[in-house]
Amino acid sequence: MLVVAGLAVAAAAPRAARAEALLLIEADSGKVLQMENATYPWYPASVTKLMTAYVTLRAVKDGKMSLDTLLTVSPAAAAQSPSKMGFRPGTQVTVDNALKMMLVKSANDMAVVLAEGVGGSIDGFSAEMNAAAQRLGMTQTSYVNPNGLPADGQVTSARDLAILARAIIHDLPEYEYFVHIPSIRFGRRVTQNFNKLIGRFPGADGFKTGFICASGYNLVASATRNGKRLIAVVLGASSGQMRAVRAAQLLERGFANDGLAWLRPALGTVDNLAPIDAMPPNLHDEMCGSKRKRPASDEDDTVATNSTSESSLSFFAAGGLQPPPLRPSEMIAAAPAPSEPVVVYTGPKKTGTDLIAAIAGDAASQTPPHRGHKTRTAAKKPDGKTRVATETKDTAAGDAKPTGTKHASAKPDAAATAKPAEKPVSAATAKTAAKPKEIAKPTTKPAPKI
Repeated sequence: MLVVAGLAVAAAAPRAARAEALLLIEADSGKVLQMENATYPWYPASVTKLMTAYVTLRAVKDGKMSLDTLLTVSPAAAAQSPSKMGFRPGTQVTVDNALKMMLVKSANDMAVVLAEGVGGSIDGFSAEMNAAAQRLGMTQTSYVNPNGLPADGQVTSARDLAILARAIIHDLPEYEYFVHIPSIRFGRRVTQNFNKLIGRFPGADGFKTGFICASGYNLVASATRNGKRLIAVVLGASSGQMRAVRAAQLLERGFANDGLAWLRPALGTVDNLAPIDAMPPNLHDEMCGSKRKRPASDEDDTVATNSTSESSLSFFAAGGLQPPPLRPSEMIAAAPAPSEPVVVYTGPKKTGTDLIAAIAGDAASQTPPHRGHKTRTAAKKPDGKTRVATETKDTAAGDAKPTGTKHASAKPDAAATAKPAEKPVSAATAKTAAKPKEIAKPTTKPAPKI
């Protein structure tokens, strides 16, 4: 490796084909506690949205707009690939709600809504993102869009992402709650934060996940214990669960070794890490190749329950003893701590009864069309013999395929096709809106031969 003017030049990719980029730093001092491939260029994917949030919230803090400013969904925003909210062009949302949807659900359409609202266009906002990156010393970072969807020139590194996380903590402390919201509720739909450390790892308090096929599973995470905050960056993990486990391992090790810091070799500060001049590794074949059993997505939900650890916890709790500490993998496999979802909605800022009505309206728009049935009677052949017996067939009132409610991106703006409710809908009614009942098909028997 040759070092020229502070730049480490290396033609080779990370040492192993399955290499990840890992970095652990202290949030206050920027001191590096552990690193591996931390200065290799990497595709950021949706962790790009951290810079989108940073630029937007700087505009709010500088008085250029407020969290209540209304922004409009453009055709370009509505056309973004999932994950997204799926609102129709012309729909309005506040900056506050757009940020929550973007950071919790990783909504690509909301990132474009914010970009156009702050910078006038995707290109204009990308220029502001790049200017902010340069001011912060993110020398390996280049932005082309606000959401991290695949694009030539959209590059960062673990080093630069740690610098950005520190900037969010130190420059925007009053808005930092946006990066650790456990879940959001839009109408009847609840979306958990893709960052699996939130609500599982003790002290977890940020930041953001990301995934595209070329990057693998990325995560910027932070946690605070005993007044000390650490930031972990994981790039190129093999799954959503594994990126969370890797980050938890880094953070746990950092807190556990706090008293032995003097034994570790000095690695300097994150700002002084020498960037490596190389092409970002492309993990497309490994992440999205034919060998993968299921489609890869940032909404990775491969976490399984750990019945053994749960039963052992119950045993210790019943006996009045302290359970043994969970390993990072067990923490991530556990269910998140209960929390009340943060309500998000469309339109201007609402409170009180107006907010209840907005929640009910959004819930009504997500209700599948009423399913009825029609009956086809038996037909007879010219010779008088029965050709088909009576048959019952389900039909959907309205659309042939009713809009589902699992993902907001399944159908853009389900509200456009939903019929208005005949009676006012309360929040409680909206929350427990009845699902269509399945209609059993009657058993049919062939007509007897004559």
